[in-house]
Amino acid sequence: MSSASASGSDLHVAVVGYGKGGAVFHAPLIDATPGMRLSAVVTGNPQRQEAARERYPNADVLASADELWERSGEIDVAVVTTPNDTHAPLARSALKSGMAVVVDKPFAVSAAEARELAEEAERLEQVLTVYQNRRWDSDFLTAWKLVDEGTLGRVHRFESRFERWRPESKGTWRERGSAESGAGILYDLGPHLIDQAINLFGPVASVYAELDARRSGVTADDDAFLALTHTCGVRSHLWMSALTAQLGPRLRILGDEAAFTVAGFDSQEERLDRGERPDAPDWGVEPESAWGQVGRDGALRSVSSEHGDYPAFYAAVRDAVASGEPAPVGLHEVVHGLEVIEAAQRSASTAQVVRP
Repeated sequence: MSSASASGSDLHVAVVGYGKGGAVFHAPLIDATPGMRLSAVVTGNPQRQEAARERYPNADVLASADELWERSGEIDVAVVTTPNDTHAPLARSALKSGMAVVVDKPFAVSAAEARELAEEAERLEQVLTVYQNRRWDSDFLTAWKLVDEGTLGRVHRFESRFERWRPESKGTWRERGSAESGAGILYDLGPHLIDQAINLFGPVASVYAELDARRSGVTADDDAFLALTHTCGVRSHLWMSALTAQLGPRLRILGDEAAFTVAGFDSQEERLDRGERPDAPDWGVEPESAWGQVGRDGALRSVSSEHGDYPAFYAAVRDAVASGEPAPVGLHEVVHGLEVIEAAQRSASTAQVVRP
């Protein structure tokens, strides 16, 4: 338990990195979580430093992570949202500085590195968890409810897509880096899709994958397909692409009694991107026009979307650090997700089905 929680005061949180991840997905949620205080933002970029000062005037803006480690007694939780290959090293440094740690996805760039980090957290008796926010998407929560209630009967296939139309490369490290550094769409969007599939249907027994770099000037994969067979027998088909001129349905789940389909994306990211506060009364509410449909062709009905709830993640982090409650995302599930990513890379290079 942290000293802040023991004294009944707010947990002090530092966000390490202030690109889109830090500015859109983490800082606003932390700032809106009762019992948490955004006390520091770490970024060496002058424009991002100014943006952080403007939005969070009560937070200290630090130029480097080393400055943060020197203030270890003042910070309870460090949130690592930096380029992928720095996730594990920064998380390890934060743990050694006595901080609980939240790591953005991907947790690490290899399953072995992830296991080592999990063992370090256990040895130091520190909370360590991963920001798998898509577990709190409205469409996924609705799908979970329908599967759990048996509305679809026995499920045999899960289809899930994160597709975009971005035909021109931006020349970022995600597009031109190596797989060893965590570049490419498999490391960017794959952790979300794989994590949702594992949460719904359990461990993966085999993987077949196709990975391509299709756009001009891109060296990392920007178009991917994964076919997973879960130990329970369900097959998950996952698509992620930057070159999709017509988007497929976000989710489709096929059962022997009915199917469930959702066309579009959960709105929480868009609202965060617009600068809205996630403690708004209507947060996570999807309009009826965005609801999915359940049933069979000729006998379909709309089903109201569960409320999306990204704020639940940081509320659970607070409770884990302050009160010893379970962390919101278990590390064994995330390590298995990285095993699936590594299996997908082997499969794509050999054109064979492989075991994770």
